[in-house]
Amino acid sequence: MNAEIQAALRQDRTIDIITTGARTGLPRRLEIWFNNIQGRIIICGTPNAKGGKGQYSPRDWLANLRKHPEFIFCLKESLQVELPAIAVEIVDPEDRRALMSAPETQWYRDQVDSIEDLVAGSPIVEVFFRER
Repeated sequence: MNAEIQAALRQDRTIDIITTGARTGLPRRLEIWFNNIQGRIIICGTPNAKGGKGQYSPRDWLANLRKHPEFIFCLKESLQVELPAIAVEIVDPEDRRALMSAPETQWYRDQVDSIEDLVAGSPIVEVFFRER
């Protein structure tokens, strides 16, 4: 991975992801945030899809990645490039807690009553880039 992409992965936040629909098999494009936590590229959210407190809301993007983990990670801030990637859902409670406790995920903690809400209900995937 070249230095320009590595820099974007350190400093950017907003991306598009292109997933394959779990039910339709059609491409789905969504704008979303990512976090770089000690070199790990993470896509996550709050338990409620509206970004605030409330009951868990299923996410189409997570359902798509569970069924079809291969997707396109589209940088679009400092650099515009599409990167083939694979998503792996983070299910281990201790790993989820560590990720949601990181300084980079403060915004998510500010949206809920406790970090345990995030550990129990947030969609969290780690991104691994494929060779282009």
